[in-house]
Amino acid sequence: GSFDGGRRRSTQMGFLQSVQNFRIPKKNESVFLEIVILGCIYVLAFAVRLFSILRFESVIHEFDPYFNFRTTKYLVSQGLYKFWNWFDDESWYPLGRIIGGTVYPGLMYTSAIIFWILNAISLNVNIRNVCVLTAPFFASNTAIVTYLFGKEIRDTETGLVAAALISIVPGYISRSVAGSFDNEGVAIFALILTFYLWVKSVNTGSLFWSLLCSLAYLYMAAAWGGYIFIINIIPLYVLVMLACGRFSQRLYVAYTSMYILGTIFAMQIRFIGFQAVQSSEHMAAMGVFCLLQLVNFLSWMRTMLPGDHFRRLIKLVFTVVGSTTAVAVAIMTATGYISPWTGRFYSLLDPTYAKEHIPIIASVSEHQPTTWSSFFFDLHLLVFLFPAGLYFCFRKLNDANIFAILYSVTSVYFAGVMVRLMLVLAPAACVLSAVAVSSTLKTYMGHLKKPKAVAKKPKVDNTIPIQREIALVAIAGLTLLLCLYTFHCTWVTSEAYSSPSVVLAAKQGDGSRVIFDDFREAYYWLKMNTAPDAKIMSWWDYGYQITGMGNRTIIVDNNTWNNTHIATVGRAMSSTEPDAYKIMRMLDVDYVLVVFGGLTGYASDDINKFLWMVRIGGGVYPVIKEADYLTANGEYRIDKEGTPAMLNSLMYKMCYYRFGKTMTEYGKPAGYDRVRQVEIGNKDVELEYIEEAYTTEHWIVRIYKVKPEENRWAAA
Repeated sequence: GSFDGGRRRSTQMGFLQSVQNFRIPKKNESVFLEIVILGCIYVLAFAVRLFSILRFESVIHEFDPYFNFRTTKYLVSQGLYKFWNWFDDESWYPLGRIIGGTVYPGLMYTSAIIFWILNAISLNVNIRNVCVLTAPFFASNTAIVTYLFGKEIRDTETGLVAAALISIVPGYISRSVAGSFDNEGVAIFALILTFYLWVKSVNTGSLFWSLLCSLAYLYMAAAWGGYIFIINIIPLYVLVMLACGRFSQRLYVAYTSMYILGTIFAMQIRFIGFQAVQSSEHMAAMGVFCLLQLVNFLSWMRTMLPGDHFRRLIKLVFTVVGSTTAVAVAIMTATGYISPWTGRFYSLLDPTYAKEHIPIIASVSEHQPTTWSSFFFDLHLLVFLFPAGLYFCFRKLNDANIFAILYSVTSVYFAGVMVRLMLVLAPAACVLSAVAVSSTLKTYMGHLKKPKAVAKKPKVDNTIPIQREIALVAIAGLTLLLCLYTFHCTWVTSEAYSSPSVVLAAKQGDGSRVIFDDFREAYYWLKMNTAPDAKIMSWWDYGYQITGMGNRTIIVDNNTWNNTHIATVGRAMSSTEPDAYKIMRMLDVDYVLVVFGGLTGYASDDINKFLWMVRIGGGVYPVIKEADYLTANGEYRIDKEGTPAMLNSLMYKMCYYRFGKTMTEYGKPAGYDRVRQVEIGNKDVELEYIEEAYTTEHWIVRIYKVKPEENRWAAA
């Protein structure tokens, strides 16, 4: 026994001695430190996005993610071939939808591959949990790619700071929390990866990096329609480089190979296909490609011809090529070979276009212009560091910095036009802010080092007497600001971006939370109490959730591909009950679902969305006029001052049926709407063609059954 105890003690002493003697070589210390920091950032980026799971449960958020979840489940259970050829007869009744050719499949492929890999190594997980955690996982990967991007633009320190900033920036967290199973969850990773590989290929002129850039572009094109941003900003960068006289063979090799391979790869996505060479959004890339070939040809000819001959050649080439291009573009546009810009693209160039011409685009909250408060809310300290980063990039212009500047400036514009595109700005703001932080810290850290002893005292001392103290104050101030940034990001993530829209929460007077689970309650009721082939009419916002959780056929959904069909639903909601009944019978509607927040104070209800239904319906059916639903003063009212068209519309009746006798607040009359904060104008709502089928616990979702038509022979 004593022998065994002595052996154990000697083994322990040997282990401790080996630990004490362990030393990382001097040249590898910085690499080891980088790995440790990146590991911490990787874990942080994943963990900070789990608030929604900790506070609620593992649940899919918002609206579009439910369609992505439903299609991913279909892909996993039925396989790739059936997924490509899936005709979904539960959406857009009676039209249906071909899923395989109308989606960006990158998100579904990614989640399905992760699911298959985990099950292949005997980790049996539910596909729902894979979908819930896909966005946080890719947020961690985005932090690593941002590190590489910042390192390629500036240096290692910039990359580390950029990775730390993007791991918690609210502008990116808003679309990458656990449960946010949307395209942007993987697309931002693909975006930054493409930009990093593009800068790398320009810096090296290597075909290998250009090939990798093309593959990253393929993944981006498969994941999100925002790939259009890439295929336009890179040609714009090439034009800027040509204008600045920075043309090089590295640039030529990088763009030529990336454009050819990237276009071929993108055409393999069924939803894109020949749009990559025919749509107006892609024509700039093609034009720059042709221009680059011309510039390269002229650069070669310049070495072969005398000066006067070369100038004549330039005039001839530009005259012939310019006239030929103009004629070709005119012919292709007239014949329809080049398709015109889409409405969404026009709305990015002209923010007022959608409101005047395409109200269905303007009706989406994430398509609204970004307010100044939203910039600060989603970027915080980066709003002030971002311009400083631009300054440092301009001080040291090179090919990589020019791209960073161009990416940043364009993303600021697009983020200002559409709040959703704050996603594109957030990585640029992080990288530019990292440039500012790392450059500032390097400057002031240098003043903290003790000066080396010199043999002779210099004749003139040009140093500032208290430069060490100034450096300490500057470093302490910047550190404090970064700490405030961290606190802000954590608070925003916890309070603003970690609440699933399908499960609502509110605080009571004593500070406790109350949960409103009305949406899932209503969808479960539909699933269990209606016929499997029942058709549900609702506003398009809830279409994906109804098919995803209720498993019922819907008339319109969030794809919004058919404006006329949506306008028909808008017309039904805006019409009187007899007129709406004719439309519902024409569409074979069995049930109508509306969302109402007058009892609980839920502001995102159908009454607040109603004017958009009127505008969209009126855009196709002139019989619906917005003026009929507004008072003489142009006010939208639901009280006694409301117009007859408003108080007798189908939407009004479905929302306020039986509400006129309901007490909502102490000291307020019956029928007091807590959202609009008025007493409703029509308290005696009676229904003739529809009947109440189900109302959830807190009245947030109300479902009505459409009565069958009367027997004409019996009536006779």
